[in-house]
Amino acid sequence: MSQDIVADAINQIMNAKRAKKQEVKINRSSKVIIAVLELMKNKGYLDYEIIDKKIIITAININECKAIKPRFNVSVKDIDKYVKRFLPARNFGVLIISTSKGLLTHEEAQEKNIGGSLIAYIF
Repeated sequence: MSQDIVADAINQIMNAKRAKKQEVKINRSSKVIIAVLELMKNKGYLDYEIIDKKIIITAININECKAIKPRFNVSVKDIDKYVKRFLPARNFGVLIISTSKGLLTHEEAQEKNIGGSLIAYIF
């Protein structure tokens, strides 16, 4: 186990998807992991529930998902540069950005004119 629990959780999800498993159980939980999973759920990539401080993820509908390291700090005008770098197409996928207003997708961050730190991408 590494110190980056968000990257560990995302790796567990992708490993389960590659192994064609229907369910993933993540034992380590935090507010950041739950916020990332909530963004993924809102975009329709997965479904999850929390039972006894364990996160159980079902219905994984992801092509690729990875944590971004190092955590680049981006301004609003530089978000498009990272969208082109990490996502395969313009309106395909989501960058997750940690901002002063919480975790947001790159589209929400651009609408609210807020920069932040890149956390992960998903498509």
